[in-house]
Amino acid sequence: MPAVIIRKVKPEDLDRVAEIESICFPAAEAASRNSFQARIAAFPDYFLVAEDKTNAKLIGFINGCVTNSPVIYDELFYDTSHHIPDGQNLTVFGLDVISEYRRQGVAAQLMKHFIQLGKKSNRKNVLLTCKEELVHYYESFGYVNQGRSQSNHGGAIWYDMILAL
Repeated sequence: MPAVIIRKVKPEDLDRVAEIESICFPAAEAASRNSFQARIAAFPDYFLVAEDKTNAKLIGFINGCVTNSPVIYDELFYDTSHHIPDGQNLTVFGLDVISEYRRQGVAAQLMKHFIQLGKKSNRKNVLLTCKEELVHYYESFGYVNQGRSQSNHGGAIWYDMILAL
């Protein structure tokens, strides 16, 4: 496993974050640079990055807002005004790791830190949507599959997952 530092995003990480997103997600699903700029401004406490300790290269990130909704709905991805700072549920919009660092525990480190962040900030649940082939992966963290999501983000089929904290 590479030596990784998990830290809060900084405004100067914006371009690299947008680049990583464009590598990790199809264009129809990837968030834009402008979207990340808004997210970093609106909820920086819920935006963590992974940095390779040996070269200070940003290699991945996890981010999401806080809501009272029991599921992620598509508008959350596009409009940061839906972020409710004192809401009960923390969401995961994306868990991105560049390919050369995958299957080395980086995503798991990001997810574990994010879950701890949810606990420390007294959230009730962590919510995410994922594609069917990733349901098992998220279940390994304790998430429970709630079935097919109403989200049609990027034209894909998603599944609602919830982790009670």
